[in-house]
Amino acid sequence: MPNLLRAVLLLLALALLVPGAWADEKTAAAQKKLTVMLDWFVNPDHAALVVAQEKGYFAAQQLEVELQTPADPNDPPKLAAAGKVDVAVSYQPQLLIHVNAGLPIKRIGTLVSTPLNSLVVLKDGPIKSLADLKGRKIGYSVGGFEEALLKAMLAKAGLKAEDVTLVNVNFSLSPALLSKQVDAVIGAFRNFELNQLDLAKKPGRAFYPEEEGVPAYDELVLVANRDKLDDPR
Repeated sequence: MPNLLRAVLLLLALALLVPGAWADEKTAAAQKKLTVMLDWFVNPDHAALVVAQEKGYFAAQQLEVELQTPADPNDPPKLAAAGKVDVAVSYQPQLLIHVNAGLPIKRIGTLVSTPLNSLVVLKDGPIKSLADLKGRKIGYSVGGFEEALLKAMLAKAGLKAEDVTLVNVNFSLSPALLSKQVDAVIGAFRNFELNQLDLAKKPGRAFYPEEEGVPAYDELVLVANRDKLDDPR
């Protein structure tokens, strides 16, 4: 009898476990994949996305979100337009430039609704004002809107774009400044590169676009292909 009871209990346990396993498999199958390409390598600006992923908020919406980092910071919106990724993190000013050029993308959300971009120099360097940039080299990472921001900032200081030399330093904003490859960088985020410079014991000085003639804007926005806006994901 004990053996029979044990067998019955085992069968009951299996009957309870197997449907649960099937349910888990069904849930896993129901997870919809979504690729999100960041604008940069992972940093504090992406905290909302990372926390949502780690806390399971995406999974609770049946989404399996993959956060990707670009090889080139110019690529994310172009990849979203081409359907290579589902969503891309971009910048409000850059979005306007891309749409004006015919790129089929549309803003679907906001990640950071305040300017972070700034023009940064070394605090102990020779550049104390924007006017001191005349004849200097300025590093940048994202073509288009960073050049537009810089042009507007220089104009307020009585300078033209031709008065400086632009150098594409890709992701290496702080390293290019520290190595004296350039005299200043545009595109440095006030909550990231300035901290990097502090950690390197080479404090920076920031000039903020919104204080130098550029209207305030939303720094990071989420964009997707405008032909796929009815995608329930």
